[in-house]
Order: sequence, then C-alpha cells, then structure tokens
Amino acid sequence: MQTALAEFIRGTEKGQEAEAILRACVHCGFCTATCPTYQLLGDELDSPRGRIYLMKQVLEGATPTGTTQIHLDRCLTCRSCESTCPSGVQYGRLLDIGREVVDKRVTRPVIDRVMRKTLRMIIPYRQRFGSLLKLGQWVRPALPNSVKRLVPVAPPAGPWPRNNHSRIMLVLQGCAQPAIAPQINAAAARVLDRLGIRLIAAQDTCCGALSHHLSAPEEALTYMRGNIDAWWPYIEQGAEAIVMTASGCGVLVKEYGHLLRNDPEYAEKAAHVSRLTKDLCEVLHGENLDPLRSAADTRVAFHAPCSLQHGQKLNGVVETILTRIGLSLTPVPDAHLCCGSAGTYSILQRKIAEQLKDNKLKALQSGSPDLVATANIGCLAHMQADAAVPVRHWIELLDAQVS
Repeated sequence: MQTALAEFIRGTEKGQEAEAILRACVHCGFCTATCPTYQLLGDELDSPRGRIYLMKQVLEGATPTGTTQIHLDRCLTCRSCESTCPSGVQYGRLLDIGREVVDKRVTRPVIDRVMRKTLRMIIPYRQRFGSLLKLGQWVRPALPNSVKRLVPVAPPAGPWPRNNHSRIMLVLQGCAQPAIAPQINAAAARVLDRLGIRLIAAQDTCCGALSHHLSAPEEALTYMRGNIDAWWPYIEQGAEAIVMTASGCGVLVKEYGHLLRNDPEYAEKAAHVSRLTKDLCEVLHGENLDPLRSAADTRVAFHAPCSLQHGQKLNGVVETILTRIGLSLTPVPDAHLCCGSAGTYSILQRKIAEQLKDNKLKALQSGSPDLVATANIGCLAHMQADAAVPVRHWIELLDAQVS
C-alpha cells in the first residue's frame, strides 16, 4: 500500500510505525472472512481492510468525522484478522494509533465522553470496582431479572497455599477479576503449589489495557510503570515468570517492552518483564500434569478468548492441557470468532456485543457440554449471565483435582 503521511505525523515514531504497517497491507481481503463485525454488519468499513483505508486517509491528512470514529469504535480489537493475514499486518497496533489520532480531532458526544471517563475512573481501581460490585450484590435480590443476571455472585476464593517452594512465580492480580472471580488466582496458586511452585501476588494494579484501548496512552503507561515497580523486587530475587490468568491482560503485559521502549528509566525493565510474562497455560504446558489427572467424565466446551488465540498466538494450548488431564472436549463451531466481551466493548457497543455473545453461546453449547471453560475474566463475565451451563476459568477444572 502506497502512503503519503501528512505533516502532523510524518517523521514521528508513531507515524513511522503506522507507515510500515500500512505498507505491509496488500488489500487481499482475507481479513474480512474472519472479522466478527464484518460478518455481522456486512459493511466494508466495519472490516479490517475498510478500517485500514479510513485510518490511512486520516493519517494522510483527511479530516476524520464522527462516522470515522464509529467504525473504529466498532472494532473489537480481537485481532482475528492478524491470524488470517498472509502479510503479517500488525492491525492492532495500527488501530491504537488511528484511534488516538481520531479521538484528538473528533469531539465525542457528552454521554460517550462521560461513559468512557467513568469506566477509566472505576474499573482499573480494584477497591472502587469491588465496592460497587458488593453494593450491586447486596441489592441484587430486589433487582428485576433482566438486571439481576448481570450482577455476578463471586464464589469463595478458598485458601492460598503458603508453602516455601524454591521455584517462585508472580501473578497479576488484575483490577476486576479479584472482585468478580477471586477463586481464579487462588485456584492457580493451589495447582502450581501441587507442582512445587509458589505463586506470589504482589501489590500490582490494573495492567493498563483499559486505558490503552480507550485512547488514554499516558494513563496506561502510568499503570505499567507501577506494575514494574511492584514486580521488580521479586524479579531480582529470582522469580522465573509473571503469570497471567487473564489472557487479555497477558497480551498487553507482553507488549510493555514495546510500549515503554522510549522511557530511559523503564525501557530495559519493561523489556525484561515482557520476556518473563507467561500465560498460565504456557507455564502448565511444560509441567508434569500427572498429579492432576481427572477421573470425572466431564464434557467441556472450551472458549479460546481472542486475546489468547489471536493476541498471544496460543491457540490449542489450553485444549491440550485439558485433554492431558483426562477431560473430554466438545466441538465448537467457528471457534475463532469473538464472544463480544472485548474489555469495555460489551458496555460501549452493547447491541453488537449481545449478538456476538448469542452466536458464541450457541456454538459452545451445540456439543451439549457439561460446562464452558475460558481463559479470560471478561469473556467469563460476559457469557455466564446467559449461558445454559456453568462458565468457569479452565484452571478451576485442574484445581478440582488438587483437593
């Protein structure tokens, strides 16, 4: 793709990155075949190729409009197109740049601005989000069923093992996950403890993904630096990995090195953190799982989050683990398609998100599973409200074998 970037971005680092990505695109259209929003809406401008054309025009000097912004907003950032693209176009990074440029030049409606600011002021803050969720759970019995189903009731986390194993790993606590599903990290700690690994939860914060994808890059970088500071003492003591139990967080933490590459104080540390970051399935894939073999005849439909299969390129790893411990996996049609959660997408683009969720649940439940397993808290919370069977994080299935 030929480009002629406008003066305002030509020669800048973001401009150079965007230009390189644009030039890699060969207009083939393979991306349209796997784009959830294009399949749903049928509009070329709601496909990766169409959005690339929109961003190219803006970066070359065209004036963006509210319509431009809407088409970029509708993107799930699922990165399914990246898995399909034969040219290796880094669409996700281009979209981050394009959205930031458009948001600086197009004023959003007041309600939209308030909603986005509110999300940034609540969800990344563990205590704020947890307090509001507890309030919702307290009044839940009095809510109408249409609202009640959206308020999750968290099961107890269970004990966190304190054995002093020589092998040490860190785990990102996250922002929403400790309130919605505190049992996930505790289950991971118990499973790893069974395998001789001590899992430590440092005083970290939000990974920064919410701010990053809502065009607040400096705010996101602040979260990243805070997490690096929280983890660094343990890294110096020999922690061998930073474990991600939420695949959406894992995608961003693995990009800390790229995003902080120009920070003289944090660039080297951020690169090291990215190298140490592992999704939980990457850790367990290399361990002996014989102590966790299941005798239960459980049929599981696994939902591979987009952040796991397209963002981290770990498609099939969790499925292999579940098969290794003796669980039966049911077939899932169109497993590459997004469930519609996509961080704050299920809130900001609710109509599309609900349609995608309905399609995903039909696919997951088509094989008559006993339960649905997934690897990301956003997908879990999004689907469990309407699923006909329980929705669990896959580590909970392994944890069931520990006790």
